[in-house]
Amino acid sequence: MLRARIVLAMSDVRAASVEGDAVPLLAPTDGVPPVVQTAADLRTAAERLAQGEGPLAVDAERASGFRYSQRAYLIQLRRRGSGTVLIDPIPVTDDMAILGAVLNPLEWVLHSADQDLPCLAELGLRPAALFDTELAGRLAGFERVGLAPIVERTLGLSLQKGHGAADWSRRPLPAEWLNYAALDVEVLLELREAMVTELTKQNKIDWATQEFEHVRTAGPSAPKPDRWRRVSHIHTLKQPRQLAAARELWLARDEVASTRDIAPSRVLPDSAIVAAAAADPKSIDQLRQLPVFGGPRQRRSSSMWLAALRRARTLPESELPPLSQPHTGPPPTNRWSRRNPAAAQRLDAARAVMAELSESLEIPVENLLTPDLLRRLCWEGVATESDAAEQIDAFLAAGRARRWQRELVVPRLAVAFETTDQPPT
Repeated sequence: MLRARIVLAMSDVRAASVEGDAVPLLAPTDGVPPVVQTAADLRTAAERLAQGEGPLAVDAERASGFRYSQRAYLIQLRRRGSGTVLIDPIPVTDDMAILGAVLNPLEWVLHSADQDLPCLAELGLRPAALFDTELAGRLAGFERVGLAPIVERTLGLSLQKGHGAADWSRRPLPAEWLNYAALDVEVLLELREAMVTELTKQNKIDWATQEFEHVRTAGPSAPKPDRWRRVSHIHTLKQPRQLAAARELWLARDEVASTRDIAPSRVLPDSAIVAAAAADPKSIDQLRQLPVFGGPRQRRSSSMWLAALRRARTLPESELPPLSQPHTGPPPTNRWSRRNPAAAQRLDAARAVMAELSESLEIPVENLLTPDLLRRLCWEGVATESDAAEQIDAFLAAGRARRWQRELVVPRLAVAFETTDQPPT
């Protein structure tokens, strides 16, 4: 058991701490288990996990940068009394209900849970409760909240990182990758206990519980409009017709990437989209003179890219995209002093009290209140004839600020607003 090994190694940890070094954790306690790839093995793994006790350590590996989808290509699980389980979800996707029946009623322990919960939810895996060790580190005031730094600080163990950005859709997975993956859940349960102790000592455990529940129930993010506008350096295109060309190229690339399940940047890099939109080549020969398009892979797709440019070229003026995206929220803050001086004063005062509160509690200001929600509140202000605190609390609650956040920030923001909203004498 890892717990026993950690206890036995504590003398080594204490000795190492004198030297300023952590004890390397190079391999899982019980070795790297075989990867579950069949329904029969999945059922056996589920039964084993059901016989364990306490929370469940969970991690998932995707293939971001290699695949279009954000699906999980490896799932790592660990529970006391059950050991570590590695699952390849691709061949057993249709059988995941077997696993969900065991896992979903449990508390899950993840690091940066919001990164992994969506791909697990796609498989029908959703926790009844959650503990996020990365978020716990933020609330505890840790300067470094990656898994390796937190494990080193709290457990005195050194995790060797290095394969997180790998192509986890590759088969078979290399042995060293599986070793890395197993280590990611090896210490999560002990880390949870250490963070519970730390948060309890700081009187922040209730705040953390509210934050974990917020992450658990947040659901998927709403799709962002005009995703094509996120092309790198698209701001260098100064004409609507050029933006239309970039949009058509992006849409063509996205269709290919989605169909083939390949990361869009591997179909055509953003730099090539911007270059082609700016140059507007009229023939295949002109297109192939541009960087990237003359390469062997792109030459086979020349007709497709040229057709996208032709569509943009023939669009009526009424269908061209505007140079800037329609703005639904407050304007950039550097314009507030001219357009809404009172809001600018409120924002300055609010930022000051939030910074002071952040420093006193040793919690990042963005974890006390999201910057966007604070900006919206300051822009809209409150009605001076009504109770400022009640209005602020209602506004923040509508923006999904948690109870603990509102209890801390509302009284301070109310005072700040009342000071700035006083009529001149």
